[in-house]
Amino acid sequence: MSTASTPSAPVIDVVSDVVCPWCYIGKRHLEAALATLDESGQARPVVRWHPYELNPDLPAEGVDRREYLERKFGGPARAAQIYERVQRAGTQAGLAFDFERIERQPNTRAAHRLIAWAQGQGDADPLVEQLFRAYFIDGRFVGANEVLAEIAHASGLDADAAYAFLSSDVGNAEIAEAEERAASLGISGVPFFIVDGRYGLSGAQPAEAIVEALRRAQQPQAAD
Repeated sequence: MSTASTPSAPVIDVVSDVVCPWCYIGKRHLEAALATLDESGQARPVVRWHPYELNPDLPAEGVDRREYLERKFGGPARAAQIYERVQRAGTQAGLAFDFERIERQPNTRAAHRLIAWAQGQGDADPLVEQLFRAYFIDGRFVGANEVLAEIAHASGLDADAAYAFLSSDVGNAEIAEAEERAASLGISGVPFFIVDGRYGLSGAQPAEAIVEALRRAQQPQAAD
């Protein structure tokens, strides 16, 4: 005999990196999807952020952006061609990327630790937004503890507490474990959205795709 379970607000797990432009675009698409659900009166999902380091081997002090582009894309000219598509997608999502302002490519382990620290206190979304903006719009070096503490303050967190946390080794093992879990799920690129632990969406999916996954997740499930 089957019974229907009571629907509850699903959880959206977002695997991303703060130096991934498609992750920032995906965040905007997610926000549009959540706004659509708000308008329809459906329960707002809980969003949780998870780490993915695109360049885990970069030194803590980062590297020169031009050298990074040379190594990864064969130079700034080739990178510009690749980023042209990203720029268009960003504009469509309401983002004004300013790649030219980025002088250094950072290691993002500290930024991910900070996100996890903020998430332990509540909603990390304001911090994630400020990190994306600092890097892609303002060209700030998000690999420095001092800068990260300032960004934390801008998102409503205590700057001194954030700096003290970043100056410790707390959270390193947890980030490594989270990245291992993502790899075990077959996640090899970001952004990646997991809706209600059941539906995986790879890439900066349009808002409509996220809404559809959320609606499917909120449908009552039959249980034997």
